[in-house]
Amino acid sequence: MKLLITGGAGFIGSNFISHILKTTKFSVVNFDVLTYAGNPENLAEFDSTPRYSFVRGDISDSKAVEGVLSAGFDALLNFAAETHVDRSILNAADFIRTNVVGTQTLLDAARRHGIPRYVQISTDEVYGSLGASGRFTETSHLAPNSPYSASKAGADLLVRAACRTYDLPAIVTRCSNNYGPFQFPEKFVPLMILNALEGKKLPVYGDGLYVRDWIHVQDHCRALERVLLEGQPGEVYNIGGSDERRNLDVVRRILQLTERSDELIQHVQDRPGHDRRYAVDSSKIERSLGWKPRIPFEEGLKETIQWYRENETWVQRVRSGAYLKYYEEMYDNRDHTLSRL
Repeated sequence: MKLLITGGAGFIGSNFISHILKTTKFSVVNFDVLTYAGNPENLAEFDSTPRYSFVRGDISDSKAVEGVLSAGFDALLNFAAETHVDRSILNAADFIRTNVVGTQTLLDAARRHGIPRYVQISTDEVYGSLGASGRFTETSHLAPNSPYSASKAGADLLVRAACRTYDLPAIVTRCSNNYGPFQFPEKFVPLMILNALEGKKLPVYGDGLYVRDWIHVQDHCRALERVLLEGQPGEVYNIGGSDERRNLDVVRRILQLTERSDELIQHVQDRPGHDRRYAVDSSKIERSLGWKPRIPFEEGLKETIQWYRENETWVQRVRSGAYLKYYEEMYDNRDHTLSRL
């Protein structure tokens, strides 16, 4: 198979590309605009791999999308998105442009080029907030509470419309909170790990009793591979780790594993519209596609802490912004394209 992966330089996208290149014979074209959250160094080991190509481009740019799709693909997986909730609260416009307009641009181009399979990678946050019990199913109503989740819900509905109106063979996946290697240091788990390792305060929103269902990114990638190969067009698949944890408990466990004191915990003003609890029912994908999470949170968290310990250079290049100049440093190529299309 020949795959077009949009947003493949991000955390989940780069892990998925790595998974595919290491476990299959598929070829991959990574189409990414390289915003602050897109790090081409995540995939540096594949720069000389004939089955991997990188093209810099914006999914909301119809000309750029048409250009890359003209190469012909067996499937398109859309990871490209603005994802940081706090940033969406400060400025929602970028989220609408990428997550909504960008998705529609991809859908239109996918129809014109007859893409046989389209997979939209979404989030459990589109469902809104849960009470103390229950889990979201694929038929739960959408009730997003942040500009980020609202933009992702809008994208999901556009995918549904394209499937129903134009018979586009599209699938939507909605995953719970991911963690693992190559996650941008601004996100919850790496932020807490890095602050703990450096002896800095660990900022915790409000009372810290917000509950999230955690899944290792490698388990998510395996689920997406199953959806790519065997998922049914028109369907939605929830993907969760079935491992709910309170934010405060995660922080405390990170401090234990890094041999730091709980005195580093610093409660800060809560985020506006903060959802109290997320949890998804993954029984549909487990039953129909034979997938289950394999990595327990405790094991995955230890491995993730060790990864950040061993990759200080990666962290420092992200913090300094040096990673944004990766292709300029490696290749004298004005259009930022490393392509074997």
